[in-house]
This record gives sequence, C-alpha cells and structure tokens, in this order.
Amino acid sequence: MVHSDGRAADVLVAGAGPVGLTAAAELRRRGISCRIVDRLPARLPYAKAVGIQPRTLEIWDRMGFVRAALEAAVPMRGQLTYVNGVEQPRLDLVLPPEVPYRFAALPQYETERIIAEFLEGFGTRIERGTELVSFVQDAEGVTSRLTTPAGQEEVRTRFLVGCDGAHSIVRKGLGLAFEGGAFPEEYMLADVEVDWDLPYAYGVRAMHHDARGAVDDVLVCIPLPGDRRYRVSMMVPPELSAAPPPGGDAVLHGLEGGRAPGLGHVQAVLDRLSPQPTTASAMRWSSVFRISHRLVDRYGEGRVFVAGDAAHIHPPTGAQGMNTGIQDAWNLAWKLALAVRGAGAPGLLASYDAERRPVGAEVVGRTVRQAAEGVQADPEDADTLMMRQAQLLVGYRDSPLVRVAGPTDSDGPGPLPGDRAPDCGGLSGHIAAYPMRLYDLLRGREHMLLLYGPGPALDGLAELTSAVRGSAAGRVGVCAILAEAEPGAAADRGAGLPVYRDGRGEFARMYGVREPAAFVVRPDGYLGARLCPPTVSGLAAHFSQVFGS
Repeated sequence: MVHSDGRAADVLVAGAGPVGLTAAAELRRRGISCRIVDRLPARLPYAKAVGIQPRTLEIWDRMGFVRAALEAAVPMRGQLTYVNGVEQPRLDLVLPPEVPYRFAALPQYETERIIAEFLEGFGTRIERGTELVSFVQDAEGVTSRLTTPAGQEEVRTRFLVGCDGAHSIVRKGLGLAFEGGAFPEEYMLADVEVDWDLPYAYGVRAMHHDARGAVDDVLVCIPLPGDRRYRVSMMVPPELSAAPPPGGDAVLHGLEGGRAPGLGHVQAVLDRLSPQPTTASAMRWSSVFRISHRLVDRYGEGRVFVAGDAAHIHPPTGAQGMNTGIQDAWNLAWKLALAVRGAGAPGLLASYDAERRPVGAEVVGRTVRQAAEGVQADPEDADTLMMRQAQLLVGYRDSPLVRVAGPTDSDGPGPLPGDRAPDCGGLSGHIAAYPMRLYDLLRGREHMLLLYGPGPALDGLAELTSAVRGSAAGRVGVCAILAEAEPGAAADRGAGLPVYRDGRGEFARMYGVREPAAFVVRPDGYLGARLCPPTVSGLAAHFSQVFGS
C-alpha cells in the first residue's frame, strides 16, 4: 500500500458533484485545507440536475461567484401545462421584489465547472480517478483508503464528508439506515433541440389522462442554454423497459447505462404529447433513469458526515434535490471550519443533523406527494408555494444554535431566529454614491452583527461592540444601520463601526423593527439571534452556543 505523501488535509471530501464542490469551496474559502476526490476520470457531459433555485443563487452570491452562474444560465419564468392536449392555466414563477434572484436553469456540468473553477482559485483541484473504498475513524481523526490512478493510498484527515451520491460508500461505511422505497416507473432523459414556437424560458409539462383520470403518458421539458434546447423527460417505452436488477444495492436511483434512448424514442413522445407539431434534433445525450425516495436516519456520526444524495434521494419534482444538497454542504462547511480551528462549541457539529435532517425529510415527503399530484396540489396559497419552491422558507427555528426569542423579540413582523435573513435595498454609506443591498454587506463575511437604531443609539453601542470583539475576535463582523436618511454627529463617529443608513426604510420594514435591535446573521445567511433591545448578556448567550465559552 502506498501511504500518503504529505498531502494530508483537515477534511477529505468524497464526491465532486455540485454538493461536494460546494463543501470543498466553502472550506477553502475559510482557509481550511481539504482534498476532494472523485472516481470519475472527467466531468460527465449530462444535463442531469438543471433547476437552480433563488436560494442557491443567494448562496453563490455570499460565496462570491454568482456572476459566473448568472452569465451561463437561462431564466425559468414558469411552466406551461397541457392535459390531453388542452392548455391549463399558466404557472408563472413570481417572487416578491425584495428577493434578489429569480429561478434559473443551468446544466449540471456547467454548475460543476463554475464551482470547480472557483475552488481552483484557492489552489485545490479535483483528484480525478480517485475513489474512496473504506475508512475508519477514532477520537482524533479519520483514516481513509483511496484507490488512485497510481495505486492504493491511505490518507489521514480530521473529518470526512461523503458527497458520493445515492450509492454512497460513506453512508454504507457508517452503517446508516436509508429507509424508503422506489417508484415502479422508469423514465428516460434526453438533451435535444426542438423547433416549436412556445414562449421563451418556460418549462413544458404535457400529460395524458386515461379514462379513470390517471396519468398514463407524460412529457416534461426544461429549457437549457441554447436556441430551443431542452432537457426532456418521459416514460420509458416497452422496448427499453427492463426489470430491476436482482440483489445487490437495493437503491435504484439515477441514470443507468446500456439502454440509451434514441432520437426516435423522443420523437414518438413528442408526436403524442407536444402542444405544437415539432421535430427533435441535435440530441447531445440520453439515458434511462429510475427514482427512489429515501432518507438517512442521521446525517453523520463522530467525524464523518453525509450530504446531498448520500443523505436523501427523491423525485426531481420542483428541482429540489441538488439545491437541497448544496445547502447541506454550506451548512456543514462553516461549522467544520470552526471545529478544525478549535473555535466551535461542543454541540456545533451536532447541529448539522438537527438542522438539515428535518429539511431533508420535508423535501422527500413533498416531492413524493407532488410527483403523484402535481406541484399545485399542495394546500398553500400561490405566494407561499413559490417561496417554498424557491427554498426561501427553509429555516431552523428549532435549532439548538439559535437564540430563542423572548416576549419582546417576537412582537410584530420580521424574521425570527432560525429564519433566512432577507435582503433589502436602499442602504447608503458615507463614501459610496450609490444605494447598496444588505447582501452586498454580507458577501464574503462570516458571522455578522447588525446593530439597528436611530443615530443617537450609536452612543450606547460601544459596550456591545467591545464585548463582541473581545469574545469573538476575528469571527464576528459588526456594522451599524441607522434609521435616519441623513447622517448626524453620532453617525459620523459611528462608535468605530462601519455605518450605513436605511434611507428608504427597507431594512426596518423587512426586519420588522422600529426600536434599537441587534441581529446576528450566520455565515449561511440565517438569523442566529434577534435581540430587541440588544444586550451584552443576550449576545454572549448566543455566541456561547456557537463558539463555546
């Protein structure tokens, strides 16, 4: 066995899909050494996961590479639905104006390229053709055995993150339960161009109902970058159908090899279901795939964790899978970074399971239900449904990490601890001559303490600021947001803080405050604490949950 040649790292990430790349990029962005390995010799040229949710774009904004994604993607404006050839009401993907990003579509290989290039900027490249085959952990770290193009390698790291998909070696090595089931239907995917004249940037869902009202034929088309280019999915015809493989891994999920549909198979479905006569051409790839729905009983054990498809698999309805996995990785990475530095509270890593497994359970249940009944079947008003599909309602109010709101904290509107920190516009500073967004202030930051109030309130912030800088030096940024549109003497002094003015009152409206208040925004963009009024003891209580005593 060839042993590690000095390339040991703090964290080993197994799997270089979007989830593993997010984990590695977040770790490297925080200065944590890591290696990322993938058994594939090259990135697959398949448009598998294509839907990019607004919340994912917010994550990429915070990380610092959203512009590259925006330039490569196409908008997703809504869905056209047809039943037995009859057009149904159009679904428009509309979000409140304060949400900074809309829905988008981007082939998975492009998503992987963009994150990998960002990761390479930190000097870390994917180790291709390298597969994790086993691992053991102890109180101090994890010893992993890899198969590489040069042979066997043993690597010692402090943590291991399994982002290695539905058939995860990490999940199996931990002995995690992965309960659920499989859909009996098989589907086929293809990347094609069509010559119809349907509205730009709209997905298409065309179904046929039999005499009993059951769906017996379906066509789903998601727009891709390019002229009339779509990723199409449909039921497998009898000539391509096959029984599930006997024995072996019971998790039947994802693309299969050896039974690639031809252009004629795609055209036959278009001839039956397309809302306009059309011809498919320029097929880039195709495959048969199966769908399962499963969830692990825990997201990690000791120093080893799972994320993405290694932890949860479900129907692709609403493009929730990859986006949920990216949020898994983001949630875990900032906590691992603190743990590696010895700066995290004892229960910090346990909060990963506490926060993310309920999200995984909700997504699995919702997508299974929507696969059977349609997205519109959920008993929610249209606005709430859109926000949920955009993953903007994901929250952690029951997390052990967030400060429980007291009687004065929960009065009135505004987000509570555990909720996503909303964006707002109209902020101005002393030097920049243009209005800024709150997310401009948060980009690239770790924990941020936002102190809100009228100008004179700054005179009382010195004690708060000193306490934060003393107990969490280098780990928490602080800035003040003034209620006044015009700077005054106190604002000019700023108590030694960056000062911004809420000239249009958008921060006050979005955060539901009128009196002095403090908000702690976590690295992943969720509120850790809301203090009205702010106190040193309240801030100390919250930060002790994150950083320890």
